[in-house]
Amino acid sequence: MTAARPRFALASLLASVALSASAFASPAPGAAQALKQIIEEQWAADLKADPLLATASGEPGYNDRLPDASAAAQEREARADGEFLARLRRIDRAALTPGDALNRDLLEFVLQHRVALAPYREYRIPIVSDEGFHVEMTQMADGVPMRSVRDYQDYLKRLEGIPAYFRDNLANMRAGLKDGFTLPAEILPGVKAVIDAQQWPSAEASPFYAPFRRMPETLSAADRERLSAAARTTITNAVLPAYAELKRFMAEEYVPGARHTVGARDLPDGARYYAARVRYFTNLDVTPDEVHEIGLKEVARIRAEMDEVIRSSGFQGDFAAFLNFLRTDPQFYAKTPEELLKDAAYIAKQIDGKLPGYFGRLPRLPYSVEPVPADIAPNFTGGRYVPPPVGGTRGGQYWVNTYALEKRPLYVLPSLTLHEAVPGHHLQGALAQELENVPPFRRELYPHAFGEGWGLYSEKLGVEMGMYKTPYEHFGRLTYEMWRACRLVVDTGMHAKGWSRQQALDYLADHTALSLHEVRTEVDRYIAWPGQALAYKMGELKILELRARATRELGERFDLRAFHDAVLDNGGVPLPILERQIDAYIARVKAERPHAGLPAVP
Repeated sequence: MTAARPRFALASLLASVALSASAFASPAPGAAQALKQIIEEQWAADLKADPLLATASGEPGYNDRLPDASAAAQEREARADGEFLARLRRIDRAALTPGDALNRDLLEFVLQHRVALAPYREYRIPIVSDEGFHVEMTQMADGVPMRSVRDYQDYLKRLEGIPAYFRDNLANMRAGLKDGFTLPAEILPGVKAVIDAQQWPSAEASPFYAPFRRMPETLSAADRERLSAAARTTITNAVLPAYAELKRFMAEEYVPGARHTVGARDLPDGARYYAARVRYFTNLDVTPDEVHEIGLKEVARIRAEMDEVIRSSGFQGDFAAFLNFLRTDPQFYAKTPEELLKDAAYIAKQIDGKLPGYFGRLPRLPYSVEPVPADIAPNFTGGRYVPPPVGGTRGGQYWVNTYALEKRPLYVLPSLTLHEAVPGHHLQGALAQELENVPPFRRELYPHAFGEGWGLYSEKLGVEMGMYKTPYEHFGRLTYEMWRACRLVVDTGMHAKGWSRQQALDYLADHTALSLHEVRTEVDRYIAWPGQALAYKMGELKILELRARATRELGERFDLRAFHDAVLDNGGVPLPILERQIDAYIARVKAERPHAGLPAVP
């Protein structure tokens, strides 16, 4: 999974033709100018509404501010989204160039789902199981260039704004308590544990002070001392009390008042809410029941492959015994955090060396292998990709969870690395940042079914790349695929069919070799984030379908590198646009004269 920037991590249904961003013809000036104006105004509105997005996008003009999280601001932004969408739909799409038509379709894709979900006032739940406004604050300076006195003053202003930002979020959560729109009480112990870990004993012990430890020598000694002193005062008097108040609120108000149901269907207007989120995260006009059935079929198919791997390993015992063996044998677990991180880094470098055989274009931006921050690690997934801020001081980050090493099996590490680093989220996201001649919002766009589907597809691509060396690593890859297939079953089971949390825990534990700790953190994540877990397998199935189509249609002219480049050509796109993008690629190759070139990867 990638830590996507939320205002553009959307999915949609579109019936539009997507061509390469470089395909332009003579425009109709009126339509093109109207589109340009809407795109610029809408992007400016988003930067103003979300200063953290602005910073991450390389726009420094809002670096001294935090978002206005108040209900009034949320409602105001929702009205603006509706107005932008209405203006956008008045533009004659047929009068646009292919490149402008794609820009229009992608902005419509962003806005139409904001408008569709706005009535549910999701801002009343600003925390999920392992993320939220309280975690976002601790990472807001990570990789952001801070070279001048002004940069540090801007950051101090943000720190000063944390109490008001927290008050607005707590007010929204209180509204959720009143309305019955809360996280389930059953998953709150894990959420509360993260907040409890964020009660730092001093300013210097908090992550907020980190930028003041690495102040450049170009600043005078007097400025460094003055700014550091101001940071200690602000963190002590403003930031730490805000986190203390959040802890008190969770213990005294939220946990006692949270709902005692699990599924989204039990929220106000919950059935329609969950159905909208299913469409949102899958990009497809499918129902929860249809997704559930797809999941059951995938579970049966993958289980047959898993049984074959067990037989090939020579293990004497049934499926349950093999899972217990994988979960308990010390050979499958690192003894130190450094060992786990080194193994992940070694796998990542092996993959790096193979990439030119599978991709025609590779990104310039590097990435690192890092541990998950200690305060969030206990309730966090096994790994994640964290994209860099545009123009920042670091590359992408592949996070590996080193908490509870006995729960982090090495046999899944190749799959995790392929998904979160390369050729998964880092490669895809870094190429998107390098898009040229596109509006800025395009570089931030992350439809979940596309991004997470690509990550899961990358795990399967690892078979062709020779990244699974032992039967256990092959089983680990199948465990990860089974995990994503089970998500289709348990997410729809809990949120549409009335499954309990325990049913979901048992189903995931019985079908995968995930550690039982990770089974819990994953199920709690699905409960807190309805529908998101559906994106992975649904997106992967579409990409595999399109690859099979291209292979069949092009025959000997199929080149895997060219296919991958075509998938990633326009950055993040919803699945219907991706399908049209690949159909255009197939037609383009068919129209070309055969020519000698590099052989396709078999």
